[in-house]
Amino acid sequence: MAKKVPVERTHHGDTVIDEYAWLRDKNDPDTIAYLEAENAYTEKMTAHLGGLQETIFQEIKGRTLETDLSVPVRKGAWWYYNRTEEGKQYGIQCRVAADGDNPPELRPGEPLPGEQILLDGNELAGDSPYFSIGTSIVSPDGTKLAYSTDYTGDERFTLRFKDLTTGELLPDEIPGVFYGGAWSADGSTFFYTVVDDAWRPYRVYRHTLGSTDEDVLVYEEEDERFWVGIGLTRSQRYLVLSAGSKITSEIRILDAADPTGEFTVVRPRETGVEYSLEHAGDHFLILHNASALNFALARAPLDDPSDWTPVIEHREDTRLLDVDAFKDHIAVYFRRDGLTGIRILPRDGREPYDIEFPEPLYDVALSANPEYETNRLRISYTSMITPPSVYDYDLRTGELILLKQKPVLGGYDPADYEQFREWATADDGTRVPISIVVKKGTKRPAPTLLYGYGSYESSIDPYFSVSRLSLLDRGVVFAIAHVRGGGELGRRWYEDGKLLKKKNTFTDFIACARHLKATGWSSRIVARGGSAGGLLMGAVANLAPEEFAGIVAEVPFVDALNTILDPSLPLTVIEWDEWGDPLHDREVYAYMKSYSPYENIGPGPYPPILAITSLNDTRVLFHEPAKWIARLRDKAGGGPFLLKTEMGAGHGGRSGRYDAWREEAFALSWILDQLGCGTV
Repeated sequence: MAKKVPVERTHHGDTVIDEYAWLRDKNDPDTIAYLEAENAYTEKMTAHLGGLQETIFQEIKGRTLETDLSVPVRKGAWWYYNRTEEGKQYGIQCRVAADGDNPPELRPGEPLPGEQILLDGNELAGDSPYFSIGTSIVSPDGTKLAYSTDYTGDERFTLRFKDLTTGELLPDEIPGVFYGGAWSADGSTFFYTVVDDAWRPYRVYRHTLGSTDEDVLVYEEEDERFWVGIGLTRSQRYLVLSAGSKITSEIRILDAADPTGEFTVVRPRETGVEYSLEHAGDHFLILHNASALNFALARAPLDDPSDWTPVIEHREDTRLLDVDAFKDHIAVYFRRDGLTGIRILPRDGREPYDIEFPEPLYDVALSANPEYETNRLRISYTSMITPPSVYDYDLRTGELILLKQKPVLGGYDPADYEQFREWATADDGTRVPISIVVKKGTKRPAPTLLYGYGSYESSIDPYFSVSRLSLLDRGVVFAIAHVRGGGELGRRWYEDGKLLKKKNTFTDFIACARHLKATGWSSRIVARGGSAGGLLMGAVANLAPEEFAGIVAEVPFVDALNTILDPSLPLTVIEWDEWGDPLHDREVYAYMKSYSPYENIGPGPYPPILAITSLNDTRVLFHEPAKWIARLRDKAGGGPFLLKTEMGAGHGGRSGRYDAWREEAFALSWILDQLGCGTV
């Protein structure tokens, strides 16, 4: 391999040398050879875990009902559902004709009588090593299907259409589209988005089925900070064209029965104001943060959607997340005290109320509720010991009707496990919540896996995991650090972990690790995080390497400064609202340089580190972890430092479920090894 020349850059009078910048070029044969050599090295260094990997894979597989069905969702004249079959990598999308309001009885392993297969992911995937469906949307009249596929992991999809009355594939084919899309009311027209060179969805096109004319450009967003999207309201009455940055939004609407008409702006964009729209019969509902940090709910007339009248005022302790409107009630999805909840607003004058749930830690959310006239509300529920569950909430009686709980085979009993909420104290006195699950009888202090994210107001709520049981049953404690930068405690929690307060994310995580040790929960701790959570992993490795017995960083954003300095890279300009703009702001540059993992590797001993990435990732490019691991080897002590690159996958890793289970088994075996539990 030829010797590569370091790249020297100067910003704000500061000169930096990047000796591994050459790894950015995935078209360079030397780069591919380097990644393949790293994979070979990682395989050699983890060869002793082969038996444990296979055992964990079989445990995951053995606990999973491989032939299964989702709970059918009613939309119009059909019940829609997904099912899986043993031995097959991908799901199958199906429907059956509706007869009454109750979902058809589920019989795993048996297709429902009268079943119509919409898409079979296994047939579509064929022999491709990677396959993903980006869009699958049935037209309002139920006669057509729009779907898109990706065979590389780069998230550029090819859009196709299927006639559901005949089962025939239509000749229309559109390459290079993004996720999502929307039908016109009569199913004659489909709207879709495409991305620019920076992987930003910036244009909305209108395609008329059967037409050979060039598709019509409906909207183009010129501000590089904004993404665009297109969809239908739940009522299917209005097309909604949204443009949004990290901090600002703007919505345009159009009667779905008039697809060639002009979109109308709901309210012009105002920096820092975010809002969303829900059609509620004779008016709109607007969820917004105009003078309302945690969002408020307003109503607006159909003929003047910019005129907002309060429905739910702002509360400091409650973050409003979403709203679904129905004929006789409104359901509001919210967050309070680190937990999610659902509030019902009856339209008959009765007092609003919250749905109650029995566990101290849980995660609940509004599920698919496409029908406007209904007395049932579909919700999803899980906790760290309760498998994902689907309920119908009867709005007349207040009864929670369990429709399905994800089966966990092999004798799983929730009573064998316990979940707890702890609070660590950060350096500035802020109390940081920690969610913990452990098998009863586990001797403490115990080896611990501590997970964290902490960006984009994304919350890592208490959730159930089949694969996690392979840790818990081996005496490992699993904990989630709900650090600032996430949204667990509302918008303020997010604001206090971004831009020039980003370091709170890292120090919160370290405080959580120290709390677990100080209170007798944990002995050795392995840290794990992915994407922006991978930045967290890289930062805590620099700040407190002594606290961790190992670190797993998946598709990690560890070269943050160089990436955010380069507006030609995918998503960079969009990200300035989250991280700041180091290219034009000297203070932001200095602050990011002081925490970016790649820039701050020290000479002292580091724990073993495993970085997992994908060659075709369009969000966190593969070169970031590749460069990071290379520099760790060059500058740091300790280790070993391992890099594993999926050579045919994207941001989410391998696509087939069996492949994904093997990837998880690999990571878990490495984690157990670092915790001293690495026996078969």
